[in-house]
Amino acid sequence: MATELEYESVLCVKPDVSVYRIPPRASNRGYRASDWKLDQPDWTGRLRITSKGKIAYIKLEDKVSGELFAQAPVEQYPGIAVETVTDSSRYFVIRIQDGTGRSAFIGIGFTDRGDAFDFNVSLQDHFKWVKQETEISKESQEMDNRPKLDLGFKEGQTIKLSIGNITTKKGGASKPRATGTGGLSLLPPPPGGKITIPPPSSVAISNHVTPPPIPKANHGGSDADILLDLDSPAPVTTSAPVPVSASSDLWGDFSTASSSVPNQAPQPSNWVQF
Repeated sequence: MATELEYESVLCVKPDVSVYRIPPRASNRGYRASDWKLDQPDWTGRLRITSKGKIAYIKLEDKVSGELFAQAPVEQYPGIAVETVTDSSRYFVIRIQDGTGRSAFIGIGFTDRGDAFDFNVSLQDHFKWVKQETEISKESQEMDNRPKLDLGFKEGQTIKLSIGNITTKKGGASKPRATGTGGLSLLPPPPGGKITIPPPSSVAISNHVTPPPIPKANHGGSDADILLDLDSPAPVTTSAPVPVSASSDLWGDFSTASSSVPNQAPQPSNWVQF
């Protein structure tokens, strides 16, 4: 069935070939084209090489009608079906066969050496391909005969995967901690994600003027008590701020300020008077 499905392909066609009757081989030294009547060919026509499967066929056909004159099946090359002569590269000896199984050896020759070269190369390429196909089929059979590996899981078989440093807990997978540059971990944001702004100070300072410290009342203390009072921090008073004059001079006139309070007793101070 496989032979019937194979198709016939044409390997080479040469329009001019001569056929000669050759004498029987006298010894094992090979055929010689000089023993033939080269100037009197027995038949001339067209040569066509075809292949069907692994077998090549050399067909001698009529130039006009294409009628088959003789056919030589070739199962191996070089081999007994096609032989070269010892004294020329343009002549060959082929073994023709008919449908009844009879065979005979005849000589063929080409006028052009290029045609003889193409005839030789066509047969070589075909059987090179046959050799490659045979090797491939053998390898495929060896692969089929080898025991196949069973990579499936057996019943009850389990595997364990280790992916990095991720570990699972009862509550689920632990989240990776975000890291900054240098591999240092970042602190989490405060609850609520808001930044609390401290309230402004309850003590208002008018015009950015720092009031001088108020010394304690002198109850008969000495100068040492005054120095101790300077070392201690001044108490913060919550008295209402003194209204500032609407004058263009923020500091005001020192003489005017002192005259506005005539009954105020002078108080000891560490400020230097101008």
